[in-house]
Amino acid sequence: MTDPGLPPRAYSVGERLQLLIAQGFGVGRFRKAPGTWGTLVGLLWTAALLWPRSGWIFSLGCAVGIGLSIWLCGAAERLLGKQDPGSVVLDEIIAMPLCFAPWLVWRAWQGLQAPNIQEWAGMGHGAFALAGFLLFRLFDIWKPGLIGKAQALPGGWGVTADDVLAALAAGGLLLAGSSWLMN
Repeated sequence: MTDPGLPPRAYSVGERLQLLIAQGFGVGRFRKAPGTWGTLVGLLWTAALLWPRSGWIFSLGCAVGIGLSIWLCGAAERLLGKQDPGSVVLDEIIAMPLCFAPWLVWRAWQGLQAPNIQEWAGMGHGAFALAGFLLFRLFDIWKPGLIGKAQALPGGWGVTADDVLAALAAGGLLLAGSSWLMN
Protein backbone atom coordinates (compact mmCIF):
# COMPACT_ATOMS: atom_id res chain seq x y z
CA MET A 1 0.00 0.00 0.00
CA THR A 2 1.15 3.50 -0.69
CA ASP A 3 1.41 6.15 2.00
CA PRO A 4 -1.34 8.73 1.33
CA GLY A 5 1.09 11.48 2.39
CA LEU A 6 3.53 10.63 -0.39
CA PRO A 7 3.13 11.60 -4.05
CA PRO A 8 2.26 8.66 -6.31
CA ARG A 9 5.30 6.92 -7.72
CA ALA A 10 5.97 6.49 -11.42
CA TYR A 11 4.90 3.11 -12.79
CA SER A 12 7.16 0.95 -14.93
CA VAL A 13 6.06 0.06 -18.46
CA GLY A 14 4.99 -3.38 -17.25
CA GLU A 15 2.96 -1.91 -14.40
CA ARG A 16 1.28 0.56 -16.76
CA LEU A 17 0.36 -2.32 -19.08
CA GLN A 18 -1.08 -4.28 -16.13
CA LEU A 19 -3.17 -1.27 -15.10
CA LEU A 20 -4.27 -0.62 -18.70
CA ILE A 21 -5.66 -4.15 -19.02
CA ALA A 22 -7.09 -4.28 -15.46
CA GLN A 23 -8.86 -0.97 -16.12
CA GLY A 24 -10.47 -2.33 -19.27
CA PHE A 25 -8.23 -0.42 -21.69
CA GLY A 26 -9.44 2.85 -20.18
CA VAL A 27 -13.19 2.32 -19.68
CA GLY A 28 -12.64 1.73 -15.97
CA ARG A 29 -11.39 5.29 -15.70
CA PHE A 30 -14.71 6.75 -16.88
CA ARG A 31 -16.11 8.84 -14.03
CA LYS A 32 -19.68 7.55 -14.29
CA ALA A 33 -20.51 3.84 -13.91
CA PRO A 34 -17.15 2.24 -14.74
CA GLY A 35 -18.48 -1.24 -13.87
CA THR A 36 -21.33 -0.82 -16.33
CA TRP A 37 -18.91 0.29 -19.04
CA GLY A 38 -16.72 -2.71 -18.25
CA THR A 39 -19.75 -4.97 -18.58
CA LEU A 40 -20.47 -3.49 -22.00
CA VAL A 41 -16.91 -4.36 -23.03
CA GLY A 42 -17.69 -7.80 -21.62
CA LEU A 43 -20.46 -8.14 -24.20
CA LEU A 44 -17.82 -7.59 -26.89
CA TRP A 45 -15.65 -10.24 -25.22
CA THR A 46 -18.67 -12.58 -25.27
CA ALA A 47 -19.14 -11.96 -29.00
CA ALA A 48 -15.44 -12.64 -29.63
CA LEU A 49 -15.67 -15.95 -27.75
CA LEU A 50 -18.80 -16.95 -29.68
CA TRP A 51 -17.36 -16.02 -33.08
CA PRO A 52 -15.60 -19.39 -33.71
CA ARG A 53 -18.82 -21.29 -32.78
CA SER A 54 -16.87 -23.63 -30.51
CA GLY A 55 -17.84 -24.50 -26.97
CA TRP A 56 -14.23 -25.48 -26.31
CA ILE A 57 -12.87 -22.09 -27.39
CA PHE A 58 -15.58 -20.34 -25.38
CA SER A 59 -14.66 -22.41 -22.29
CA LEU A 60 -10.93 -21.88 -22.78
CA GLY A 61 -11.42 -18.13 -23.23
CA CYS A 62 -13.46 -17.96 -20.04
CA ALA A 63 -10.89 -19.97 -18.06
CA VAL A 64 -7.94 -17.91 -19.33
CA GLY A 65 -9.90 -14.71 -18.66
CA ILE A 66 -10.56 -15.74 -15.06
CA GLY A 67 -6.90 -16.55 -14.50
CA LEU A 68 -5.75 -13.25 -16.00
CA SER A 69 -8.32 -11.35 -13.98
CA ILE A 70 -7.17 -12.89 -10.70
CA TRP A 71 -3.57 -11.97 -11.49
CA LEU A 72 -4.08 -8.51 -13.03
CA CYS A 73 -6.80 -7.31 -10.64
CA GLY A 74 -4.60 -8.35 -7.71
CA ALA A 75 -1.67 -6.48 -9.26
CA ALA A 76 -3.86 -3.40 -9.79
CA GLU A 77 -4.93 -3.46 -6.14
CA ARG A 78 -1.29 -3.43 -5.07
CA LEU A 79 -0.30 -0.73 -7.58
CA LEU A 80 -3.22 1.56 -6.73
CA GLY A 81 -3.05 0.85 -3.00
CA LYS A 82 -6.81 0.16 -2.78
CA GLN A 83 -8.95 -2.90 -2.23
CA ASP A 84 -11.13 -3.62 -5.30
CA PRO A 85 -10.67 -0.17 -6.88
CA GLY A 86 -13.66 1.03 -8.90
CA SER A 87 -11.48 1.68 -11.94
CA VAL A 88 -10.54 -2.01 -12.18
CA VAL A 89 -13.16 -3.55 -14.47
CA LEU A 90 -11.39 -6.56 -15.97
CA ASP A 91 -13.42 -8.69 -13.56
CA GLU A 92 -16.67 -7.46 -15.15
CA ILE A 93 -15.29 -7.95 -18.64
CA ILE A 94 -14.23 -11.56 -18.14
CA ALA A 95 -17.37 -12.47 -16.15
CA MET A 96 -19.90 -11.32 -18.75
CA PRO A 97 -19.56 -14.39 -21.02
CA LEU A 98 -20.29 -16.61 -18.01
CA CYS A 99 -23.83 -15.21 -17.99
CA PHE A 100 -24.41 -17.21 -21.16
CA ALA A 101 -22.47 -20.34 -20.16
CA PRO A 102 -25.52 -22.17 -18.72
CA TRP A 103 -27.36 -21.54 -21.99
CA LEU A 104 -24.40 -22.89 -23.99
CA VAL A 105 -24.27 -25.97 -21.77
CA TRP A 106 -28.01 -26.45 -22.32
CA ARG A 107 -27.50 -26.18 -26.10
CA ALA A 108 -24.67 -28.72 -26.00
CA TRP A 109 -26.86 -31.05 -23.92
CA GLN A 110 -29.49 -30.75 -26.66
CA GLY A 111 -26.88 -31.63 -29.29
CA LEU A 112 -26.92 -28.12 -30.75
CA GLN A 113 -23.86 -26.31 -32.03
CA ALA A 114 -22.66 -23.17 -30.27
CA PRO A 115 -24.53 -20.18 -31.71
CA ASN A 116 -23.07 -17.64 -34.05
CA ILE A 117 -22.89 -14.02 -32.95
CA GLN A 118 -25.99 -13.01 -34.92
CA GLU A 119 -28.08 -15.77 -33.33
CA TRP A 120 -26.93 -14.86 -29.80
CA ALA A 121 -27.34 -11.10 -30.28
CA GLY A 122 -30.61 -11.45 -32.20
CA MET A 123 -32.48 -13.76 -29.82
CA GLY A 124 -35.67 -11.97 -28.88
CA HIS A 125 -34.45 -8.98 -30.92
CA GLY A 126 -31.55 -8.51 -28.52
CA ALA A 127 -33.59 -9.15 -25.37
CA PHE A 128 -31.54 -12.23 -24.44
CA ALA A 129 -28.19 -10.37 -24.45
CA LEU A 130 -29.79 -7.36 -22.74
CA ALA A 131 -31.34 -9.57 -20.06
CA GLY A 132 -27.94 -11.19 -19.42
CA PHE A 133 -26.36 -7.75 -19.13
CA LEU A 134 -29.04 -6.45 -16.72
CA LEU A 135 -29.13 -9.58 -14.56
CA PHE A 136 -25.35 -9.53 -14.25
CA ARG A 137 -25.33 -5.86 -13.21
CA LEU A 138 -28.11 -6.61 -10.67
CA PHE A 139 -26.18 -9.47 -9.04
CA ASP A 140 -22.85 -7.62 -9.27
CA ILE A 141 -24.23 -4.57 -7.46
CA TRP A 142 -26.56 -6.38 -5.02
CA LYS A 143 -24.09 -9.21 -4.11
CA PRO A 144 -26.48 -11.54 -2.30
CA GLY A 145 -25.23 -14.47 -0.22
CA LEU A 146 -22.05 -16.16 -1.42
CA ILE A 147 -21.46 -13.48 -4.04
CA GLY A 148 -20.84 -10.86 -1.36
CA LYS A 149 -18.83 -13.28 0.78
CA ALA A 150 -16.57 -14.15 -2.16
CA GLN A 151 -15.48 -10.53 -2.38
CA ALA A 152 -13.72 -10.98 0.98
CA LEU A 153 -11.19 -13.37 -0.56
CA PRO A 154 -7.69 -11.88 -0.70
CA GLY A 155 -6.34 -9.89 -3.64
CA GLY A 156 -7.41 -10.65 -7.18
CA TRP A 157 -9.32 -13.71 -5.99
CA GLY A 158 -11.90 -11.54 -4.22
CA VAL A 159 -12.06 -8.97 -7.02
CA THR A 160 -12.78 -11.72 -9.55
CA ALA A 161 -14.75 -14.35 -7.60
CA ASP A 162 -17.75 -12.16 -6.80
CA ASP A 163 -18.16 -11.26 -10.48
CA VAL A 164 -17.82 -14.87 -11.60
CA LEU A 165 -20.50 -15.92 -9.11
CA ALA A 166 -22.73 -12.97 -10.06
CA ALA A 167 -22.45 -13.98 -13.73
CA LEU A 168 -23.27 -17.62 -13.02
CA ALA A 169 -26.28 -16.60 -10.91
CA ALA A 170 -27.44 -14.32 -13.71
CA GLY A 171 -26.86 -17.13 -16.21
CA GLY A 172 -28.94 -19.56 -14.18
CA LEU A 173 -31.84 -17.12 -14.03
CA LEU A 174 -31.42 -16.25 -17.69
CA LEU A 175 -31.61 -19.91 -18.67
CA ALA A 176 -34.59 -20.61 -16.39
CA GLY A 177 -36.52 -17.59 -17.61
CA SER A 178 -35.72 -17.71 -21.29
CA SER A 179 -37.28 -20.95 -22.48
CA TRP A 180 -39.52 -18.87 -24.71
CA LEU A 181 -36.40 -17.74 -26.61
CA MET A 182 -35.04 -21.25 -27.11
CA ASN A 183 -37.84 -22.63 -29.27
